[in-house]
Amino acid sequence: MPRFAAVRLTHFLPTVLLLAAGWLIARLPALSEFFTSLFNVLPTLLLLLGGALCLVYGRQRELFLLVVIYLGYYLLDTQVDHYRATGKIRDDAALVFHLASLLLPLLYGLYAAWQERTHLAQDLIARGAVLLAVGAVAVGLAQRYPGALLAWVAEVRWPSLHGDWMSLVQLAYPLFALAFILLLVQYLRQPRPLHAAQLLGLLGLLWMLPHVFLLPHGLNVMSSQVMLVLVAAVAHEAYHMAFRDELTGLPGRRALNERLQRLGRNYVIAMADVDHFKRFNDTHGHDVGDQVLRLVASQLRKVRGGGRAYRYGGEEFTLVFSGKTLEECLPHLEAVRQAVENYQLQLRDKGSRPKNDRQGRQRRGAATATSVSVTMSFGVAERQQEQRSPEEVIKAADQALYSAKSAGRNCVRAHGQNRRGAVRVAGAE
Repeated sequence: MPRFAAVRLTHFLPTVLLLAAGWLIARLPALSEFFTSLFNVLPTLLLLLGGALCLVYGRQRELFLLVVIYLGYYLLDTQVDHYRATGKIRDDAALVFHLASLLLPLLYGLYAAWQERTHLAQDLIARGAVLLAVGAVAVGLAQRYPGALLAWVAEVRWPSLHGDWMSLVQLAYPLFALAFILLLVQYLRQPRPLHAAQLLGLLGLLWMLPHVFLLPHGLNVMSSQVMLVLVAAVAHEAYHMAFRDELTGLPGRRALNERLQRLGRNYVIAMADVDHFKRFNDTHGHDVGDQVLRLVASQLRKVRGGGRAYRYGGEEFTLVFSGKTLEECLPHLEAVRQAVENYQLQLRDKGSRPKNDRQGRQRRGAATATSVSVTMSFGVAERQQEQRSPEEVIKAADQALYSAKSAGRNCVRAHGQNRRGAVRVAGAE
């Protein structure tokens, strides 16, 4: 089922900005010598550098998308260079252009939707074999039957749907539409920056093709921008893989370590732990345990007072308050603790799920779900003379967390407080 809740504007924003910049630059009547030279070599540089990045991170899809775009750019650029040098198009220009208009959306959509599910080497061989087979068939037909192939490609198959606005052969538009729908469904099923970049990159190619011979720099600029979009998306996802926790969406341990290196002289660190988390896993299964962690993360993300939440590991989380004192942070931690405690997590029986919306509306409000509550314990410490480094402050906060557990759980406890000094103590479970 599509995860519409995970759709983010930020997935599209970098791609939109890059493509908009390419659109503006491509429409300029002239470019400086520097930018002209830059966009002449940029596609090749992006293929080499971006391809190396894709190989490092095992992104075969994006690697072959770059290859497909570059091959289309190379074939069309040869035709454009001849046209600029002589003022005439080559004899095979129409056939090459029309084939590029068909093969670009076909191969782009194929590779963008082709998931990486096998061994890296096997996947690379399979993708390369498909590209080689399609390319060999296209080249063979173009050399042996150029006239017949051109007539078949340029044929208007649906006269009632043909319009004067169509700058490409009619068959190209269904291929672009099919690829767009395929990539849109892929994004809605798995909302990721990479899928958003693939989707909008296809639109960039659709805009580029009709302007290949009309705009002096349209081909170079837009090819470069679409390739740059894909490379940037790979780098974006690589960052998320390294610094974001996939389950909760919070910054992970590595992001926390980098944040600790940039703290000033005054800061507060809190360690938080889900009470009886093992009991949730043992009683309800790991799926429910994952729900608990996502619930906790959603509440910790809302912490006020300038705090930032991180997943430390397992069921343990860290909150960092930069430039704050302990007294300023305690009310915000208590508010988060109460928010987690007051949230009722509904555990539904998967075997009794309604089969349709009508049954769902009839059962709504009925006792078809088990409600469980989640609580958390917090240990908090402030940077002081005896705890000067972030590591020492975390250690002190961890000691306070153990004290909170000993005090009955579901409370906030500051480093150095005695048992009665807990900000809030619940009855021992």
